Amino acid sequence: MTSPLKTLHIALWVVQVVLAATFAWAAVMKLSTPIPQLAVMWPWVGQVSSLLVKGTGIIDLLGGLGLVLPAALRVKPLLTPLAALGLVLLMVCAIVFHVMRGEAHLTGFNIVVVLLCIFVAWGRYKRAPVSPR
Repeated sequence: MTSPLKTLHIALWVVQVVLAATFAWAAVMKLSTPIPQLAVMWPWVGQVSSLLVKGTGIIDLLGGLGLVLPAALRVKPLLTPLAALGLVLLMVCAIVFHVMRGEAHLTGFNIVVVLLCIFVAWGRYKRAPVSPR
């Protein structure tokens, strides 16, 4: 029989990997796709500075890596919940950005990501932290 803590640990890893893949995909899109082509998928991209797009792409990449690597390598695993909190901040900024532009209907995905990142931060800090080597 699986203990509740082991189940939580597995659930956290699944969420961490899914979030990391999501943020890595967004990073690759923002950093490698030409702005006009990217704006077809995300119209806001064509209406802001390319520095904002590239900057958020770098943050996406670093955040995605931070969700997995410190815990997986067991090197400074406290960075994992900190990365999750950083991504909460990024997503809250994205929500505010879209609401200010009259695009509140586009924030559902961001809200789900915020909740998942809060779950990771809570789980990896309080309930199922990863021990360092």
